Amino acid sequence: MRLVFAGTPEPALPSLRALLASDRHEVVAVVTRPDAPAGRGRRLVRSPVGALADEHGIEVLTPPRAGDPAFLDRLRALAPDACPVVAYGALLPRSALDIPRHGWVNLHFSLLPAWRGAAPVQAAIRAGDELTGASTFRIVHELDAGPVYGVVTEKITGNDTAGVLLDRLAHSGAALLVSTMDGIEDGTLRAVPQPAEGVSYAPKVTVDDARVRFDVPAVAVDRHVRAMTQDPGAWAEFRGSRLKLGPVFLVDPADAPSLAPGELLVERRRVLAGTASTPVGLGEVQAQGKKRMAATDWARGIRIEQGERLA
Repeated sequence: MRLVFAGTPEPALPSLRALLASDRHEVVAVVTRPDAPAGRGRRLVRSPVGALADEHGIEVLTPPRAGDPAFLDRLRALAPDACPVVAYGALLPRSALDIPRHGWVNLHFSLLPAWRGAAPVQAAIRAGDELTGASTFRIVHELDAGPVYGVVTEKITGNDTAGVLLDRLAHSGAALLVSTMDGIEDGTLRAVPQPAEGVSYAPKVTVDDARVRFDVPAVAVDRHVRAMTQDPGAWAEFRGSRLKLGPVFLVDPADAPSLAPGELLVERRRVLAGTASTPVGLGEVQAQGKKRMAATDWARGIRIEQGERLA
């Protein structure tokens, strides 16, 4: 099939590479978010998907809006049979959805109808889900509500951060997306409506959302920090400034002193922070303007006083 691929960040790259390697499909163009300023010089930088397309000599479309008339005209001229989508990052109007004869087929990183929305991986970890996965579905006007073509499943381990889990799903999902395109092409695959039960939502995570609360049990603190790692990064306030927190570790209750929520205790080989249950141990931390470092090194350098807290 003739495909126009839509995607923007790095998690979309395994899918684009897999489609480019397929001998059954031709990626004639990609659609990605416009170049954005980055770095200290704030120079315009191509998205990861756009940069990969440039390497392969593929046309790159960067409409400011997916309903832009010039973009729609070009999409019609390209005459795609289908438009696979992975983390494009913009809403698609009906005028765009109607152009490819097989529609726009999205790879979403959850087992739909669970965790519709922009941050399904973070939501699954924060909720304590033991199983997640990826789904391919045909995009309709309602958010992530279209009929599903296929799924792959993935266990969530107690050490998974959102970044690690998303990387696994990006690769297993890429194979699912290619097989979905194959099935659509040969007519052996039909989309099945999502059930009405089990719908949940995972809105975009903001920097404010990533702030760690310590007035909840240790297991909730652990899940929250892992869910915010790597992006946007979990943090707490210390001495009036933000302190980024890497994954924490749970402490054996038999070896856990009693600490108030957020209260810090520096020991020889660990730095503990109180929660609503047992304390958690801090892994790596990063103070503003500093490099990431082990919490023990950070604590020794700043000389934490008794009773000081993360908030």
